[in-house]
Amino acid sequence: MIEEIQAKTLVQKVKYDNNKWFGIDYNINLYKGCSHGCIYCDSRSNCYQIEDFDRVRVKENTSEILRRELKSKKMKGVIGIGAMSDTYNPYEAKLKVTRRALELIDEFGFGISIDTKSALVTRDIDIIQRIVNRHSGIVKLTITTADDLLSKIIEPNVNASSKRFETIKELSREGIFCGVLLAPLLPFITDTEENIKEIVRLAYENGAKFVYGMYGVTLRENQREYFYEQLNNKFEGLTSKYREQYKDAYFCNSLKSRHLQKILEDECKQYGLFYKMEDIIENYKKKRDYQQISLF
Repeated sequence: MIEEIQAKTLVQKVKYDNNKWFGIDYNINLYKGCSHGCIYCDSRSNCYQIEDFDRVRVKENTSEILRRELKSKKMKGVIGIGAMSDTYNPYEAKLKVTRRALELIDEFGFGISIDTKSALVTRDIDIIQRIVNRHSGIVKLTITTADDLLSKIIEPNVNASSKRFETIKELSREGIFCGVLLAPLLPFITDTEENIKEIVRLAYENGAKFVYGMYGVTLRENQREYFYEQLNNKFEGLTSKYREQYKDAYFCNSLKSRHLQKILEDECKQYGLFYKMEDIIENYKKKRDYQQISLF
């Protein structure tokens, strides 16, 4: 049985330049906490004040609150969903809180930007299609490694990477603009040329329109301690390597970040995939059938 918690508001106006992060104007989080168990999750950080992060809770009266807040917004825009806590957690299959939220987003004429690691998003293809046709929409599948076995170690409770690529294929087949969010890239674990090339290749083969990469991992209070604890359990000797290299740095950039960024860009150009934020935003917001950019 999932615990219900009170919420006074759901729709949050973004405080940053929306052209820097997928053209999002608002954010909503329907759940609090996440059961994915990803060893690197930034949402564990103390600054977000999510106690007992691994326990999923649902916010009460989400439909009523969302209806009221969307109705009052004078400016339409794109609503980001799933960034803090994956909105397609195991409880969502039965509760359908996210599905009802998408229906309201469609009803009031807003766009949608979904982050997830779950194949459950395909359940809502019909509503996402309507949102795309009426306003705009994008679905980002977070994929950090092409290796299913490694994925099971660093992301123990989510769909395997191969299943996420299949999800992209299904979404793309139905005309939904989707692709890979390659973030984070874990130094000494997933920051290899082979991993980048394989992710881009599989993205292309499964109909993705883009691969957007970040070339390191964020570590801050509480999240850092959890990450190091997991490294001790899963990767012998790696914690000391991180401490020596990064000390208390917030963003731990891969030592090969420039090289890997060039690899990703070259591979995306070869396959005709978008990789620049501005190109991704421009193209998913276009009112037309999306085509992969022509090969150079």
